[in-house]
Amino acid sequence: MSEKNPVVLMKTSMGDITIELDAQHAPVTVKNFLDYVQDGFYEGTIFHRVINSFMVQGGGMTADMKEKKNKAPIKNEADNGLKNVRGSLAMARTQVVDSATSQFFINVVDNDFLNHQSKTPSGYGYAVFAKVIDGMNVVDEIRKVKTGNKGYHQDVPAEPVTIEKVSLLIAE
Repeated sequence: MSEKNPVVLMKTSMGDITIELDAQHAPVTVKNFLDYVQDGFYEGTIFHRVINSFMVQGGGMTADMKEKKNKAPIKNEADNGLKNVRGSLAMARTQVVDSATSQFFINVVDNDFLNHQSKTPSGYGYAVFAKVIDGMNVVDEIRKVKTGNKGYHQDVPAEPVTIEKVSLLIAE
């Protein structure tokens, strides 16, 4: 990644995470993420899915597990060469390849099986668009929180881990 990449600060209820976005390799995804940031969309959302040996996912649900209204889904850029390694951010999606909207996850371990393998729906993978450059210790604290079921959702933190604000520190 280069010095010209946008950098955002994600303030959470457990501490700050600084994230560098890769606009060169994931231009569609970075623009989408920054649109949500500029709209203040992420404020008050939670990390609603936390799996200690896998990832922490957030960016779409409120503390009462209500999904916020999203913008239109974007093109999946998982074939951009970026890998789902520890500290990388990727877009969450359904089984539909081009279904990502606002939700993202931070890989807490290397998750090679999430990388782009082929142009088929089962092999397309999850689009990496950023990496944590400071605050991985905060992510590691989030991954250790106690989780359980809430409604039909699994791996939900017992105490909400809230994204309080995401702000742009360095623009492209």
